[in-house]
Parts: sequence; structure tokens; C-alpha cells
Amino acid sequence: MDKEKDGVPISSLREITLLLRLRHPNIVELKEVVVGNHLESIFLVMGYCEQDLASLLENMPTPFSEAQVKCIVLQVLRGLQYLHRNFIIHRDLKVSNLLMTDKGCVKTADFGLARAYGIPLKPMTPKVVTLWYRAPELLLGTTTQTTSIDMWAVGCILAELLAHKPLLPGASEIHQVDLIVQLLGTPSENIWPGFSQLPLVSQYSLRKQPYNNLKHKFPWLSEAGLRLLNLLFMYDPKKRATAGDCLESSYFKEKPLRESPPPPGRRLAGGPCPGWGHCWAGGQWGLSRHGLLVPQEPRAGPGGEQREAWGALPTRR
Repeated sequence: MDKEKDGVPISSLREITLLLRLRHPNIVELKEVVVGNHLESIFLVMGYCEQDLASLLENMPTPFSEAQVKCIVLQVLRGLQYLHRNFIIHRDLKVSNLLMTDKGCVKTADFGLARAYGIPLKPMTPKVVTLWYRAPELLLGTTTQTTSIDMWAVGCILAELLAHKPLLPGASEIHQVDLIVQLLGTPSENIWPGFSQLPLVSQYSLRKQPYNNLKHKFPWLSEAGLRLLNLLFMYDPKKRATAGDCLESSYFKEKPLRESPPPPGRRLAGGPCPGWGHCWAGGQWGLSRHGLLVPQEPRAGPGGEQREAWGALPTRR
């Protein structure tokens, strides 16, 4: 971990404190904290995962199928729902921070930028989240951060898995904003109240783009899939889908149904989809003895339907 002359870095303490609290099948587990001869030598012993998603995407001879993408994203959403219900924002979701076991279980990792949050919300630096996955409100300088910044990143991850390449690979913050506008259209006060008051809006000259181009970008994706992407890419953070909203999406209930993604060259035995044999996928929660919300045994029952909503700008035909 990072060296610090006067003891353990505060960022390291934050990460250790958060990880010690977290117990969920789709969150990487902290096994031990080992201190070397000096406080500057601290080692975190984590649960072992054979692959990270970024390396898999780069080296797989055949990309993930849409059914496998659904399995992966559902697991990410389960872990994220657990974090958000326990008032934790990850703040650095990206494919390289998603690990996968040989049984197809996906675990969110790297909590170095994660923060616990409360009400009222405290100001936080907007310089978080890797650029390609950074929400527009962060790029425009907001210091008020909510779980919605994680949900924007989930949208980028879902789109990247479906397209087999990054959706918004900006080379700079200015370029990143321009790519977002090209894809979703130009934001305004009508669709994003408070947009014009964001600290850095005046520094950008936004192109005039009247259309949402997601359907043009993913012409083969079902209406339910496009609806889910649009909800994740809402400009207004207050209108953006939550992890719970996404888990109820009809996209995950239509064909092709979710299917476990075996790592390259390995046979999958007892993976999480279908049936979620090794990674919990139920919808019931309870309190642990530490006061954290934790998953309980799944219980059968009808799932709710994703609320109907589209992106704020008209879809390009």
C-alpha cells in the first residue's frame, strides 16, 4: 500500500475499514490485514479470483454472448445494491475492477476510492471514477455525489460488454463530455434541472445534438435493453435508475436468458446462472449482528416490472 511517513495512509484506512464491514458473494472479501516490519508495509489478503473482466475481454477468442453479459451484469447489480443499501458509494466501477472466479462468480473489487455517505450529503471531490466511466455531473464539477455515479458506470460497463469495446473512450475530460453529448444529446435545464448551475458548465462549449443515439449505436438490442441503458444514462442523477430498478428490468427476464460465462479454456461447474448456484441472487435482506443489511435465502415470488422511461431526448430514428 502507499507509503506515508507518519503512519498508515488515511486512504488505506478507509479501504480497510469498508472492506472489513462488507460480506456479500459479489463483493471481494478481505481475509486478513498483514503488517510488515514497518507501518508503511501493509498487505491486504483478499479472496482469490482467477480473472479480471478487463483481461478476459482483451484475451477471449470469442466475446461474451448477450446471455453471459446478463449473468455478469446481474451479479454486479446485486453487489452494488448491497453497497448502496449500506450507504457506500464505490466511485471507481470499471471492467478492470470486476473479478471473476472459475465458477463464473463476479466480484466487485478495489475500494480505494469508496466512501460511506449520509444525509445531509457532504461535499466530495469530483476527481473520482476512471474517465471513461465518469458520470456527466462529475465532469461538470459537482461536489454532491450519490449512488447515481455508480449507476452511470454500470451503464458504461453493460454497453462495453454488449459492444465488445468501451462505449465512451475519451482522451480528456473535454473529449469525454463531447462523446456523451454525441451519444445522448445536449443536456438542458428542461431535462436536467440545475444543469446550468454546475461549476464547470461555462468551461465547455457543448455541441448542438438534438437526438439520443443509443438506438443507432445498438440497433440489434431489444426495446427492454435500450430502455435499461437509457435509464442508466439519464442526465439528471435523480432520475437515473437504481440498482434495485435494474434488477427488476424485463431485459433480464426476456430471451436470451442469462447464462454463466466460463473463463477461456475452462469448464464451468455449478456457476451462478442459471439458478445462481454459487452466487446469491435472491431478493430478501436482513440485518447482520453488525447492523449491516445482508442477503437472506432467496424466496420464490413474482418480480416487479422495470418502470417505463426513456432518455430525456428523442431517440434518433
